[in-house]
Amino acid sequence: MSAKPAKTAPKNSVHFTLQGKGGVGKSLVSSLLAQYFQGIEGCTVKCVDTDPVNQTLANYKALNAQHVQLMNGSKINERNFDQLMERLMTEDGVFVVDNGASSFVPLSNYLIENNAISMLQEAGREVFIHSVLTGGQALMDTLAGFKILAEQADTRNMVIWLNEYFGAIEANGKTFTEMKVYADNADKVRGIVRIPERNQDTFGKDMELMASKKLTFAEVLSGTDFALMAKQRMKTVQRDLNEQLAAVGF
Repeated sequence: MSAKPAKTAPKNSVHFTLQGKGGVGKSLVSSLLAQYFQGIEGCTVKCVDTDPVNQTLANYKALNAQHVQLMNGSKINERNFDQLMERLMTEDGVFVVDNGASSFVPLSNYLIENNAISMLQEAGREVFIHSVLTGGQALMDTLAGFKILAEQADTRNMVIWLNEYFGAIEANGKTFTEMKVYADNADKVRGIVRIPERNQDTFGKDMELMASKKLTFAEVLSGTDFALMAKQRMKTVQRDLNEQLAAVGF
């Protein structure tokens, strides 16, 4: 059996997944986060997909994500954003808000200029910003995205996801927590979740299949698309992620 993520439901909260680099796993992270909260008894999870180009999270049928068009071209649709903010401030539950790379800068600026995080906190919502870092060619871009968020956002509830699918998150022989960008902003980081690089012929292909079919762990384990050993591997991945998320302490 997979590990239970927590015994008690978290209080009303909003989780923004923000990163300026595309193709690094933001929607995957949002889906994993939503599934974690769905596994907590008494927790009401509400998913919102604001990506103006690729509505990946909205394609996970089991997550029932609502697509909200926050952009008009290169500008924020203030009316739609205001309506979303009203929902976030008044509705009970845990919101997971997935955002696209193309709207990263305008949305981040809007959140900051309108003191949106403070407004949500004053409304009794705990606010978390989830930022994805990935190895390989996108490492420097994702580190830059984290730096921008950490320096501008008025929160100490940042959760960093180290997605090692494209390689280790290392530069000049230093891991993320040894880098200057982390040391300068460590007080903003609530926790770190690692998606480790695993055997690409087994775990890797299983994860790719799950992501391409937009399936949740629950659907994988109860369905017929995966063989018994593949299901066991996915159960291992789920348990590992649940334990790390539980350690963050939402």
